[in-house]
Amino acid sequence: MSTNDDQFSKTVTDSLGRVLVACEYSGAVRDAFAARGWDAWSCDLLPSEKPGQHHQCDVREIINDGWDVMIAHPPCTHLAVSGSRWFASKPKHLQADALDFVRLLLNAPIKHIALENPVSVISSKIRKPDQIIQPWQHGHGETKATCLWLKNLPLLTPSNIVAGREQRIWKLPPSANRWKERSRTFSGVAEAMANQWTFATRPSDIPMTKQEPVNQ
Repeated sequence: MSTNDDQFSKTVTDSLGRVLVACEYSGAVRDAFAARGWDAWSCDLLPSEKPGQHHQCDVREIINDGWDVMIAHPPCTHLAVSGSRWFASKPKHLQADALDFVRLLLNAPIKHIALENPVSVISSKIRKPDQIIQPWQHGHGETKATCLWLKNLPLLTPSNIVAGREQRIWKLPPSANRWKERSRTFSGVAEAMANQWTFATRPSDIPMTKQEPVNQ
């Protein structure tokens, strides 16, 4: 296991708790939680794209290490309904393995869990999501339906509804990094997660005003 923590070698003793952002290489959600006082770590098989606390390994190696909150982004290659036309041509064990990984994350011994994925077979094979959010609800004038499965966390409320319903992600041209761009968490969504779920789990420990839902 590789740990990218050269700039974060000092032990965090006054954090709000430990946050694990599973299957994240961008650092977007990790950094949003870190900015609010959490000892936040991302974890992925890939290295982090920017400096920050990051475990480069299979998340199963560290999932039992005493985390307070986990935000999980399991790979959707064999799960998303947008790719359902290819399901029949793939070995069946690929989807079965992907679903087993989702179950492992949802059943992790962590008090607060959020798992996100696009519209996928998780809904029919495991359970329906607790909510579906859109980037335009959080400051980005785009559409990208994102499902959230939650454990001991409240639903996200819209933080910044904006105009625009561009399908930018869907229209990305083929490229070697297209999958990376499609999997990134929008910064506004990451900020909403960190703001609202920090307040929900640590209301007495943070010098911040509760984020009020915007008019819909």
